[in-house]
Amino acid sequence: MYNISFFKKMLVLASIILLYSCDKDYNAIGGDLIGDNHFDLSKYTSNVIAYNQKIGPIQSNNLAVNALGIYKNPAFGTTNANFATQLVLASPNPEIGANPVIDSVYLTVPYYSTLKSTNADGSHEYELDSIYGESKAKIKLSVFESGYFMRDLDPIGGFQEPQKYFTDQNADLDNAKVGSRLNNDVNLAQNDGFFFDSEEIVETTKDDAGKVTTTRSVPAMRLKLDANFFKNKIINAPAGKLITNDVFKEYFRGLYFKVEKADGSDGSMAMLNFKSTNAKITIKYKEDLASTTGGSPTRVEKSIVLNLSGNTVSLLEQSNTNTAYTNAMISPDTSLGDEKLYLKGGEGSLAILDLFDKKDLKGYDSNGNLTGPNGISDELDDLRNPADGKKWLINEANLVFHIDASAMANSHEPNRIYLYDLTNNRPLVDYYDASTNSNPKKAKGIFDGNINKEVVANGRGLNYKIRITNQIRNLIMNADSTNVKLGLVVTEDISTSASSKMKTPNAFISQAPKASVMNPLGTILYGGKSTVPEDKRLKLEIFYTKPN
Repeated sequence: MYNISFFKKMLVLASIILLYSCDKDYNAIGGDLIGDNHFDLSKYTSNVIAYNQKIGPIQSNNLAVNALGIYKNPAFGTTNANFATQLVLASPNPEIGANPVIDSVYLTVPYYSTLKSTNADGSHEYELDSIYGESKAKIKLSVFESGYFMRDLDPIGGFQEPQKYFTDQNADLDNAKVGSRLNNDVNLAQNDGFFFDSEEIVETTKDDAGKVTTTRSVPAMRLKLDANFFKNKIINAPAGKLITNDVFKEYFRGLYFKVEKADGSDGSMAMLNFKSTNAKITIKYKEDLASTTGGSPTRVEKSIVLNLSGNTVSLLEQSNTNTAYTNAMISPDTSLGDEKLYLKGGEGSLAILDLFDKKDLKGYDSNGNLTGPNGISDELDDLRNPADGKKWLINEANLVFHIDASAMANSHEPNRIYLYDLTNNRPLVDYYDASTNSNPKKAKGIFDGNINKEVVANGRGLNYKIRITNQIRNLIMNADSTNVKLGLVVTEDISTSASSKMKTPNAFISQAPKASVMNPLGTILYGGKSTVPEDKRLKLEIFYTKPN
């Protein structure tokens, strides 16, 4: 009898804990839901006015990731991505001994890659990431000494503001390049026939005893540079020019990377982190080390490392722009919205979204009584003041953007898009979710914006979904919340929410997210216009509960 009674007590206790847990989970999803009442789950859809805006030349200095190469995008046109960077001495004021002779000078910038396999001989096979265009498509790559000095601060702003550099300044850098190209090796893969190679970098060295050592490293852009230039510029630098990096950056103003089309190739483009600790120029040389016993000096190996971590600028040129894209930028329909939304990274374009019908014929006072127009959408007013007096409790609110599959059929698709408060140029409240992911590109998973693809091998994109539950909850529950305009862009890094300034602001936008400037890709989405097929049309979906 005791065992039966104990079992009953434990069963009751377990039931209470289970019910409490279920109620707790339900409230976490539904926000302010009250578990003791009965609720009916309902769905409400609202039309969205969405239209295109051209960005044009935009601030592109000191980006975390930069494009280099040529990408022919059938949906948008061709992008040429050049690049310029200052150089920084890893160890300022190096001591250079007697009789220095350079052995080699190499520029190394690692690619984004994934290790696929390791062979029995210890070699590795890699797959490159963030390469756009045909595999091993060739481009003409030239690296020049730059004569263009990139300041830290803007003198027009009284040296109080950081200096801005823009995507359309390629002519400035090209005109300021100095001398002949530095990657002048006879191997055409170093210059006129350059391509992004997935092979690992293998180096062998032999010591004085004849022992051979093999070093393997990840795939990288590895260019052999002109040793004679670096002998004159670095080894034989005038006194005091290497003493500090401030002096050095004025003396040696950096490098300018210029890409051109190679014969018979459309080219390809790579995303590169030039500021990586492994992105550098290594000057290897030998010099005399004086004997401490009065004998002959000994030849010793030394090196000087130049990091690519000074000021940088991404230089983008658009050409052969697709006609449909060009026309969409000329006359956006700001009243009814556009049928197609063209999101393009770099100095491309974004979409502006207006939520809720703009008709304003009435309002409500603090007691819920009808008044005249109040500057707030009648639709939003009605959601805030339901006829039955029962306030909605918002479970979830989404925007689903359907991809124009036919228009994007032959183009690389961006993995993620980003929605933000365009009125104030800041993230939405839903951006600050607490979700984590080991893959930084999948961070902020609740907010989402990741591409959803067909569930087949090499499936194409279907749509992107972005959750704005808290944004809509605040709008409906709080009468003082402002229904701001929203901006939609492609993004290279969801964790980067800062903005870059446009060179020429317009009536709608003066800046755009920096992570969009870093992304060279674009996507074409269906808008919210009534002429768009119902199953593809952009709508705001609100899932809510209402107490009986």
